[in-house]
Amino acid sequence: MINNTKFSIAAMAMVVSSVPPMVNAEEKNGGFIEGSSLTVLNRNYYFNREHRNGESSRTGNGYSEAWANAIITKFESGFTQGTIGVGVDAFAMIGIKLDTGGGRNGGRSTFDVLPVNSNGEARDEYTKVGGAAKIRAFDTVVKVGDVFPSTPVVAAGDSRLLPESFTGVTATNTSIEGLTVQGGRLHAMSQPVSSNMRDNFATFYAGPVNSPWVGYFGGDYNLNKNVTLSLYSSRLKDAWNQYYAGTGLNYSLSNELSVFGGLNYYKAVDEGKKLLGDFDNNIWSGKVGVKYGAHTLALSHQRNNGNNDFDYLRQSDSIFLDNSIQYSDFNSPKERSWMVRYDLDMTSYGVPGLSFMTRYGRGTDADYSNANTTYMRRDADGNPLTDQKRWERDIEVKYVVQTGTLKDMSFRLRQANTRATTFESDLDEVRVIIEYPLAIL
Repeated sequence: MINNTKFSIAAMAMVVSSVPPMVNAEEKNGGFIEGSSLTVLNRNYYFNREHRNGESSRTGNGYSEAWANAIITKFESGFTQGTIGVGVDAFAMIGIKLDTGGGRNGGRSTFDVLPVNSNGEARDEYTKVGGAAKIRAFDTVVKVGDVFPSTPVVAAGDSRLLPESFTGVTATNTSIEGLTVQGGRLHAMSQPVSSNMRDNFATFYAGPVNSPWVGYFGGDYNLNKNVTLSLYSSRLKDAWNQYYAGTGLNYSLSNELSVFGGLNYYKAVDEGKKLLGDFDNNIWSGKVGVKYGAHTLALSHQRNNGNNDFDYLRQSDSIFLDNSIQYSDFNSPKERSWMVRYDLDMTSYGVPGLSFMTRYGRGTDADYSNANTTYMRRDADGNPLTDQKRWERDIEVKYVVQTGTLKDMSFRLRQANTRATTFESDLDEVRVIIEYPLAIL
């Protein structure tokens, strides 16, 4: 096992030590003001979720509905001139309730559109304010403060009204052409419905975990124009070590026809104090597909070979598995799942900016017979759930304005249906997301 204290220090050292001595810093930095950007994203978000049998709803009536608006402002400076450049990133965000109410605001569940107080009432508004200092030396950028990592093992989620963030230190290096190396040590997170930038860690399936930090290290490499490779590891102190390997393939056969595929593999083992119990999981997914003109068709398969749910940080995007979709992750113990997905780009039919997507996934053989006490699920008689099944069907329509004053404004409609045996809910949900990005600088 890697020494706990040295994990993130070693990661940072590897990133920083890989910088080359012969880079023109003046050309790379560009200037503090000259390289700055200021953006404002207006996001209007409607979410409706109905549990068909009501048993899993935290609101008591099986129905959750919320409509809210967000203004997400981000400032990113350039770097000061010189061998070592410094800069700053900052953000200010506000979420405003437009419509919801007691009994339909989602309560304290995975609905997570608006924060809910101890009386079960959604707040009228909430904010997030934060920032990070950054330093650039040659091709290495180090950030300290509130950050938005994006890796297969730690990733800030952005599937709700306001994005998730983390607090800590990150480093990114791009010295070698085609290779991006990343590392970080984070000691707090801020989930989408929290104004507190220093929340404790929580996982999606086990809930809150009293871990002091999460560290990660790894990289992505473009082997050539057709093949990408990724390797990452992370440690949620006293909870787990996670390891990830992935590859993506894309090969053009003609101007109209191309084939693609990929593999994703995770291994997760308990660590230190074993705050989430004993486990040794591995889960993988594989995908193959074909793109012909405006049409894309893909087939994927996924298997969890472990005895427990494959877990990840709550509301984060750090689950790079092909069958992790709008609601279901298809990641229960021993679960096997298949999914077929179809995409249509209407540009070829004279409507640029309009696209459609539909997919259907089905999972079988979920078995909690050997799950630990943290992840165990039982039936009404107290017996571990076995032979569990589920399916999910998603439909999405998206349009992005191509020209004019409203250029880049997007309209997205997402609809999902899921049906399952005892271990999951039967639910229907609709999400309507309208976004209007503005570049001020």
